[in-house]
Amino acid sequence: MRTAALLLAAALSPLTGHAECGCLWEGSFADVQAEADLVVAGTVEQRKGNSIDVAIGRTLRGDSWREQVRVWLKTGDYCRPPAEDFPEGSRWVLALSRIDAVPEGGFNPATPNQSYGREGDYVLSSCGGYWLRWTGDAVTGNLVDAPRWAREPEMTPVLLNVLEAYVAGRIDKARLKEASREDPALRELMLNTRQFLIHGDAAKPE
Repeated sequence: MRTAALLLAAALSPLTGHAECGCLWEGSFADVQAEADLVVAGTVEQRKGNSIDVAIGRTLRGDSWREQVRVWLKTGDYCRPPAEDFPEGSRWVLALSRIDAVPEGGFNPATPNQSYGREGDYVLSSCGGYWLRWTGDAVTGNLVDAPRWAREPEMTPVLLNVLEAYVAGRIDKARLKEASREDPALRELMLNTRQFLIHGDAAKPE
């Protein structure tokens, strides 16, 4: 009995893996976005089974011609967040991985709304801070150096323009982290950074 309890505690530990699927924590958004195939800010238009259709408002990196993408989420033991967490009308910044090949048995035409996904669509991992909530002109979430598995850590909202500059490599992680600290005085930093981006004189960090 004691052994079973220890095994359960280990499974739930943020230092080992995520209890729902066993994956390890890969990092906050600032870390994991670099490996994503597509980083977008968009609005959930509709939900079908374990997928959502996202209307793209802004492409931070990737195919800029896309107006909408289908994103496949949790089903079975896939390490993805549940579709119910992304209601219609909600807005997000998503770091997505493209489906280049569907594994055997991953798509069943008889249940097309519950599957691994289709080739050419995208998936959203739950093994890191792969999504941020987009409200107004700012984002919140597991953005930079936040605790493992914390989806809504306390932070100062960061302007989407600032995040876009980070994804593009125009500002460094230290500046992004500074903008996310809980200090109202940093609102001035974000506003100054906005002007910094508008004037286009930002230099890449060395």
